[in-house]
Amino acid sequence: MSTQIPEQFKKGYKVPFQKQEAAPGLQTKLNPQPIDDITADGKPYKPSGKLDGRTAIITGADSGIALEGANLTIHATEKEKHDLKDVEKIIGQKTGGKCKVKSVILDLRKEAACKELIQKHVEGHGDKLDTLVLNHGTQNAFADITKLPSEQWLNTFDTNIHSFFFITRAAIPFLEKSPYPTITFNASINMAVGHPELIDYTSTKGAIIAFMRSLSNNIVGDRGIRCNAVAPGPIWTPLM
Repeated sequence: MSTQIPEQFKKGYKVPFQKQEAAPGLQTKLNPQPIDDITADGKPYKPSGKLDGRTAIITGADSGIALEGANLTIHATEKEKHDLKDVEKIIGQKTGGKCKVKSVILDLRKEAACKELIQKHVEGHGDKLDTLVLNHGTQNAFADITKLPSEQWLNTFDTNIHSFFFITRAAIPFLEKSPYPTITFNASINMAVGHPELIDYTSTKGAIIAFMRSLSNNIVGDRGIRCNAVAPGPIWTPLM
């Protein structure tokens, strides 16, 4: 069977410059739209099915990487609720309605909202939680550190790392009931590179790696919960 490699996957392709009013932007406004169902060699992507029947929470689920099936609670902010609805629709189409999906709109910069996320999930999925994926985050480029607003620094830390702690702490009592509990944090290659214009963002991604390592040493032995982090390079999402 012949395959056609999309232009976006070919060496040397550059995304056309574009800017949205607010950052992160919206996936529905990206040009071109992200490709999530074709691999780099042009073949259709086929999920492995390893998560079939499991129950997961994914934050920042309005866009990004992932295409496996599970019963889900997906989260986004008020600004991204339309993208989240698109994700919910796509999940239904891809799985034939086999996956139960609950959408939640919350501002995870607030500790109470982090607790509410877990509560809404267990109410909708019968106290079952197998996988926690903390994928949400924010970034805004700022070239001159002497002019980086304190408000931006604090907002980035509230969004990208403080919420990770609050959500994880609330989720552990439910995760430890699962026979295969996992936590996955989305960090960034920038934590190793040190992006010069993303100092606040890069700092939080380094903190995520440190948090994951300490957390793993704290809970994997006594509670059996595996903790991992991924550190992606550039991926065509609204965060770009």
